[in-house]
Amino acid sequence: MRFLGRSFLVVFLTCTLFGCGGDTNYSDIEEFMAEVDSQPRSLIQPLPPFEQVAPFAYQASNQRSPFEPPIVVKKVERDRGGLAVVPDFDRVKQYLEQYTIANLAMVGTLEQGPAFYALVRDADGGVHRVQIGDYMGTDHGEVLIIEEGSIELIEIVPDGTGGWVERARTVALGSRG
Repeated sequence: MRFLGRSFLVVFLTCTLFGCGGDTNYSDIEEFMAEVDSQPRSLIQPLPPFEQVAPFAYQASNQRSPFEPPIVVKKVERDRGGLAVVPDFDRVKQYLEQYTIANLAMVGTLEQGPAFYALVRDADGGVHRVQIGDYMGTDHGEVLIIEEGSIELIEIVPDGTGGWVERARTVALGSRG
């Protein structure tokens, strides 16, 4: 009985499929295509003439980026007649000196025994431990004071006349330099 039911099903489906095919009448599609081809072609409007814009010279390239916090310059008092300020070019650079202060952020502090450290995140997302005497930033910034909410450092920057000058800088907790 099972065999008879399966064979009947196969014969029925085969006949149904043969009944669906064979009609290749596409007259409705051919009529539509002939109607579209018989319509007159419309003209494409030409593009409007190109207006030449006067060139613009950006004049603020030597100013501070508006996306960086302003630098607070504190006057550093030094004894007169002392040594001239010059960065130590023979010193081995530390890891955080490859980033500008604007790309470094203080994210916390760490206390291990008597030592007190600041935790600083670099532009690549790495967090580093910094202590007093370490250097960070591209302007020879030496860490002088680490507090709960900030890092005080002194940078040695060119003074514009061929010499060098010291500049105090603060990196506050939770903000970029």
